[in-house]
Amino acid sequence: MVRSRRFDVRRIDVSKRVMTGSESEETELRRAVCPGSFDPITNGHLDIIARASKLYDVVHVAVMINQSKQGLFTVDERIDLIRRATAEYGNVEVEAFHGLLVDFCKQRDIPAIVKGLRAVSDFDYELQMAQMNNGLSGVETLFVPTNPTYSFLSSSLVKEVAAWGGDVSHLVPPFVLEALTERLRKKD
Repeated sequence: MVRSRRFDVRRIDVSKRVMTGSESEETELRRAVCPGSFDPITNGHLDIIARASKLYDVVHVAVMINQSKQGLFTVDERIDLIRRATAEYGNVEVEAFHGLLVDFCKQRDIPAIVKGLRAVSDFDYELQMAQMNNGLSGVETLFVPTNPTYSFLSSSLVKEVAAWGGDVSHLVPPFVLEALTERLRKKD
């Protein structure tokens, strides 16, 4: 028999959730991380982040810094765009990180990584990463199937199409489109 308890959430702070009800108790916040380069953030990324924000109390968006890649946007610009795009969720924290994702998770007591899967080819690579991360630290990876509307979408593809003058307005938030258009104009 499964019993459910109703809790009335009165206050949330960064480290604990205080619940009141017939059985008052403190419990740890459920945390997850959505990692990526987000150069730029797309509607596909936002779909995964939004869905994770419904499942977890706090969703950390980790803008991973890859020294071997030259991004179109600086890390600070990406963080700003992501914060603007996720402001409505209320439980998303955005920050940059350089190093192993499992170290990011350990430092913030995050037990789960949420990744979107677009195709079977994504699964092959992501499964290896999930197994490595779990082996290194015990962090679990949850795979979320991408909304079919965004199954083809990647930041690289958005940048390439936009660079050739294609319409990507339905693939990114309006302010991201504006920033992307301006950046590509400056590159010419």
